[in-house]
Amino acid sequence: MNKIDSLGDGAESRIIKNSKDLREVLRGISPERMARMNTAADEILECYRVLKKGDANIVGEILKGQGTFYEWDHYPEGDCYDSETHAQYYYHAHRAGEHGHFHTFLRKKGMRIGVEPVPYNGDTEWPTEEDEIICHLIAISMDSAGFPTALFTTNRWVTGENWYDKADVIDMLDRFIIDHSTPSWPANRWLTAMPIIFRPQIEQLIVARDAKIIEWQSQKPDVDVFEDRDLEITSLLEISVEDQIRAIKEVIGGRLD
Repeated sequence: MNKIDSLGDGAESRIIKNSKDLREVLRGISPERMARMNTAADEILECYRVLKKGDANIVGEILKGQGTFYEWDHYPEGDCYDSETHAQYYYHAHRAGEHGHFHTFLRKKGMRIGVEPVPYNGDTEWPTEEDEIICHLIAISMDSAGFPTALFTTNRWVTGENWYDKADVIDMLDRFIIDHSTPSWPANRWLTAMPIIFRPQIEQLIVARDAKIIEWQSQKPDVDVFEDRDLEITSLLEISVEDQIRAIKEVIGGRLD
């Protein structure tokens, strides 16, 4: 069995699921964090503004010039990687109920010094070279109009990542920055801002991810939980960018529901 610390009961139930819960959580966040979330909210609105003027959207920006869109293929080809921050993402499709989704990552060189994957004694080889070690942060489901509909986390086998403890993954969120213009400046800015405005929910999804792994492991103690194809999505939450930005603006403005 692989060692993962117990999270206790109810991790899934603590995920923000309505506007009242969201505003209560936001009111408990530091002014500095809220200011950063507000700036990211403005960034997202600006991305939507310039894309709308060109009759474009986030997904279309990623697929532009990429040829035929095939399920499972990564877009852009070769993924999008920032060689300074070591953040990475790609878009692909293979799930029902969505057009596709983004997977976001941080590579080893972008992580805090001393952070290591959880101990693993299974048979599968995890990446070991510095240029290959990678941590999945969050996935973003997109609809056919190019707008986000959900956030979710995945089991290790889904992306072939190294598995890091929830606290380390949460610590990595601020390091996800795509600071260049390829394949699309507005799309990269949007993807950089999304984990910031949804930080409370993403933290809870990551905690729920580890809780699901522990639960699954306890039910199937003789199976390598990280490689079990019966467990793909470890936590999921439907989202609305408009509702999230409205809540951020209202809490910063001191308006109570």
